[in-house]
Amino acid sequence: MGNSLKAIVAFVPSNKCQKYLLEDLEEMPVDKMVDLSGRQMRQLPVHICSFRELVKLYLSDNNLNHLPPELEQLQNLQILALDFNNFKALPLVVCTLKQLCILYLGNNKLCSLPLELRLLQNLKTLWIESNCLQYLPEVVCELSLLKTLHAGSNALRTLPPQLQCLQELRTIWLSGNLLSEFPPVLLDMPFLEVIDVDRNSIRFFPSLAHLPGLKLVIYDHNPCRNAPKVAKGVRRVGRWSEETPEPRKRSGAVIEITLDEKPLLPPAAKTEPEAEPC
Repeated sequence: MGNSLKAIVAFVPSNKCQKYLLEDLEEMPVDKMVDLSGRQMRQLPVHICSFRELVKLYLSDNNLNHLPPELEQLQNLQILALDFNNFKALPLVVCTLKQLCILYLGNNKLCSLPLELRLLQNLKTLWIESNCLQYLPEVVCELSLLKTLHAGSNALRTLPPQLQCLQELRTIWLSGNLLSEFPPVLLDMPFLEVIDVDRNSIRFFPSLAHLPGLKLVIYDHNPCRNAPKVAKGVRRVGRWSEETPEPRKRSGAVIEITLDEKPLLPPAAKTEPEAEPC
């Protein structure tokens, strides 16, 4: 099925055309997963909402900007991918899916998140990267089981102090934002294992040596004059990491040391996290 033909069919709401997009998906698959990514859809076929035992639903890379209220019927859904669409607001029906463990919302046009998101108390992974967020919505701090938060490529300048309430949070990705200082709240989160503040505007890094759970800190592409101090065994990715020393001050002058080889950055593409019991 060509993409151009899909795009034309997506405009026609008739049952026949929707069936064409679904490629005759009339019964719920045995693996309880439906992947409709890249179908050029402008609306979710309501028929999918009748698969009440569905566990995984992938709707990435379409032209969706709303979802039908019938989606609420999918009360067994654990993974929902809505990234690479045209959502300007998160449809409230998503917040009724209380078994959700993983929610992908990246690469949309979200400027905020609804307070109803707090109803998703089983959520462990939230991707909100590449949106229009100028601040991290405080409702995120009410997701008590959250383990992974990807909020990179937004316009964040700071993080709310309430973030330290997320005692299960282990990984936070903040690359490509507008942070001018290392977020102080992260210094009070001893259970964090991965901190990514790559591609921000941070000029000075405080010591992170007191964070006992830390395993990896990524701080490359910041105008910093020092590397964050870390405990033994913690990997640093950035200037003056393990491979090269920090600049030495001599008579008030700073001697710059140029890296011949920069450490490899982690892949930017989305990968599904390791399966966790929900």
